[in-house]
Amino acid sequence: MKQVPIVSHKAYVASLPDAHRFPMRKYGRLAEVVVEKGLVPNGFVVPQEASAELIALAHDRAYVDQVLACSVPREIERRIGLPVSESVVRRACASAGGTLLAARLALQHGLAGSTAGGSHHGQRETGAGFCVFNDVAIAAKALLREGAIHRALIVDLDVHQGDGTADCLRDEPDLFTFSMHAEKNYPVRKIPSDLDIGLPDHMEDDAYLDVLQSHLPRLLDALEPDLVFFNAGIDPHRDDKLGRLDLSEAGLWRRDAYVIEQARSRGIPMVSVIGGGYATDVDALARRHAIVFEAMAAWSEANG
Repeated sequence: MKQVPIVSHKAYVASLPDAHRFPMRKYGRLAEVVVEKGLVPNGFVVPQEASAELIALAHDRAYVDQVLACSVPREIERRIGLPVSESVVRRACASAGGTLLAARLALQHGLAGSTAGGSHHGQRETGAGFCVFNDVAIAAKALLREGAIHRALIVDLDVHQGDGTADCLRDEPDLFTFSMHAEKNYPVRKIPSDLDIGLPDHMEDDAYLDVLQSHLPRLLDALEPDLVFFNAGIDPHRDDKLGRLDLSEAGLWRRDAYVIEQARSRGIPMVSVIGGGYATDVDALARRHAIVFEAMAAWSEANG
């Protein structure tokens, strides 16, 4: 089987105070599950941490410098919901570097992913919602600036609306943001994406897939992007603590396989990041997050 490149870094797991509500340990367990499932027979690809200059493509430089110095105002730290410590900052830089490397690998190989990323609440001048830097916005702007791509589509299927990505990319008409999310969920004040689809609470697998199928093909055909960024958040799952939708694990698999098939059947490269997922059972979370990597491997095996 041809291996789909998967990017990972030990710094994806930051140190948090005991009993912190963010399930940081899922990143380490996800890397273990990916190995256990035989998805990286040649090992992970290890990224470099993103530089201040790279991050500042999507974020205000004053905010970037505050984060890197671990000196953000308390109000911003509260909005982020994580302590802006050396460990958390290193994680944010590694995650941004990882998404960019995975995107480059997708352009080379057709499919690639990172075992972190999808920090879609990170806005130009602030972090929020457990997101420090917006890795997808940073990677998309970097590739556009260097001419590696001319147009990209961000497909954000995290259960929360991608307000930060919309903010970071609002002046980039060739970086199209599509967010499909639980309408009544966080954030209360949504920053409009290029296309927002707000879903009612408790939507299940078939209805969810019907909505996705009514939008994704026409977007791909209209935009003809050079690259798809896929935020494969697992928080639409029915057992997620911060969800509001009722997808099953089979539904997540169908969703991910559908996005992959729609992009790759058109010859469009796709890079996946893991997005949100919240539960006390870290092993269950990791196994749900692994679904997108299993689906990429299955598509690669079936299509050579």
